[in-house]
Amino acid sequence: MQKYINPEMSLWPEIVQRPHFERGDLESTVKVILQEIRTKGDKALFELEKRFDNVELDSLKVSPHEFLEAENKISNELKNAIKRGAENIFKFHKSQEFESKEIETTKGVFCWQKSVPIEKVGLYVPGGTAPLFSTVLMLALPAKIAGCKKIILCSPPNRKGEIDPAILYAAKIAGVTDFFKLGGVQAIGAMAYGTESIEKVYKIFGPGNQYVTMAKQIVSVNDVAIDMPAGPSEVLIIADNSADEEFVASDFLSQAEHGKDSQSVLVTKDNEFADRFEIELINQLGNLSRKEFASLSLKNSKIVILENDDQIMAFTNEYAPEHLIIQTNNCDELADKVINAGSVFIGKYTPESAGDYASGTNHTLPTSGFAKAYSGVNLDSYNRKITFQKITKEGLLSLGPVIEEMALAEQLDAHKNAVTVRLKEIK
Repeated sequence: MQKYINPEMSLWPEIVQRPHFERGDLESTVKVILQEIRTKGDKALFELEKRFDNVELDSLKVSPHEFLEAENKISNELKNAIKRGAENIFKFHKSQEFESKEIETTKGVFCWQKSVPIEKVGLYVPGGTAPLFSTVLMLALPAKIAGCKKIILCSPPNRKGEIDPAILYAAKIAGVTDFFKLGGVQAIGAMAYGTESIEKVYKIFGPGNQYVTMAKQIVSVNDVAIDMPAGPSEVLIIADNSADEEFVASDFLSQAEHGKDSQSVLVTKDNEFADRFEIELINQLGNLSRKEFASLSLKNSKIVILENDDQIMAFTNEYAPEHLIIQTNNCDELADKVINAGSVFIGKYTPESAGDYASGTNHTLPTSGFAKAYSGVNLDSYNRKITFQKITKEGLLSLGPVIEEMALAEQLDAHKNAVTVRLKEIK
């Protein structure tokens, strides 16, 4: 883990860099796989599942019987926990529903918007080293609230051709309409292009590894919309001497255990706290079941010591973290100064894992500095806004000459004429 003490601002662009991969070879590899799917459809999907997920499938689609079996395999305690988390996620996203307002911009000129759900959405939930059933809730519940007609979900099966039962249970209660056993690039390609078994969707959501991220970026050029560019998970923690180093170390490691490409950053103005934190971090690391992943991630992680709060907030907004945790005496004051972040966690009793699971906010967030330009997934992500306008005779008499003058200045005669012929008829 790297440590920076009062680094010059000229070094900040280097410090805020995330782990990255070579794009060239990766892009060409992904394009070859996507072309296989585009040309061979389901046949390619079965072959790719065998090649990459080491499983020979009889069917791509999860059956009703598999959903029933999954429900019987998980404990009532976990079912209740999933339901409780789902209730809060539903409640928070339901509150984001759009209210249309008709505005009369000029006498007789009426304009308004209507929110319309995306009809077909595709959700990707990684399998890999952990069953991310919470991501099912985060992606499917807003789609259900929005009113999407088709909610298609893909997730990789294990070598027995099975999906983790908690993922299936979450999909059932969250309103997924079709569930397919597909991982990686093949899942993205299937949803982007459509095959014999899987409908083409209009927008793809969900996190994934570098192959999934690359596939989403490629298909977004011509074939389908995507939620956002996303990479490995990350957290930045602002802490001062009042913070509990045990709490901070646990938050730091909760991101590090996601995988070797994850990144955690501590920013503080207190050298003494940084020292206490490092000791506590080592103590907690040894007790983690995923300490191997966390240890690799810590090679990408950093401690940055700065002189004052102004520098800390400037650095934080430059980093633009996916997750931002603020554990300081003046946490509310610093939170007001946040400009770039995916999701913010304020105060010592607000762990980032609350947002990952059950507080209600969404955990599908922009990474790699994209929080400067992108929002995390929310209800609007599943809707389109269509604008409407209606103009009366009185309205066109008032606004028509303005339109004519502007069209004339742009040398667009037909635009001007579309108004002129109407004004002649009215007059």
